[in-house]
Parts: sequence; C-alpha cells; structure tokens
Amino acid sequence: MDDSSPHATTSAIPADELNRMTDELIEQFKTVFDPEIPVDIYELGLIYKVDISDTRDAVIDMTLTAPGCPVAGEMPDWVRDAAMRVEGLKSATVNLTFDPPWDQSMMSDEAKLQLNMF
Repeated sequence: MDDSSPHATTSAIPADELNRMTDELIEQFKTVFDPEIPVDIYELGLIYKVDISDTRDAVIDMTLTAPGCPVAGEMPDWVRDAAMRVEGLKSATVNLTFDPPWDQSMMSDEAKLQLNMF
C-alpha cells in the first residue's frame, strides 16, 4: 500500500510496543466478568473495538449482553480500570454502544464451551 494513501495508517508507537499493549489489554479485559454470566467480557464478545492513539490514549467501544443489564453504570468503569493497568497507556475512555446489539453468536468458542452452549 502506498504510504501517501489517505487510508494508510501508521502509528508513532513502535509495532512491538503496540502489540504488547494489545496483548495486555486483552489479558486485562479477561479479568472483567459479567456478574450474571461466569465468562469474561472479552470471551463474551462485549469488546467491539479498541483504538490506541499515538499519544497512548485508548478508546474502547463495548456493549452489554442486554441494555437493561444491572451493572450498565458500573461495567464501563471496570473496563477502564482494567485497561489502565496496561503499562504505557496514558488514558482509557469507554464508550457503551448497542449497535450492533449483542447476541450469542459474538461469543468465542471458549465462552460457548464454558456455558455448555455447543
């Protein structure tokens, strides 16, 4: 791809550091659990998107299993706190979205196994 292309994306963060931060974010997301389902939010497919800017600020788009989730007000804070445990991350903003709505097809095979859904 031509680097002058408007669609070319490069990061000021070295690739190895960005990969490490990504891996650590996933590890941290796996420490956050939906209190009603004994599976972490990453395996449930609740994390839709994570962008890390050149200034090491993360923007995380996530959803809940249902809009009426009893921890809807708390879970974004849990996710932000987990993300901030990643070395080198300056800030984390969590955006809650219901588009697209979550459904069971978004779960990993691991989550489906844990919930006996095969």
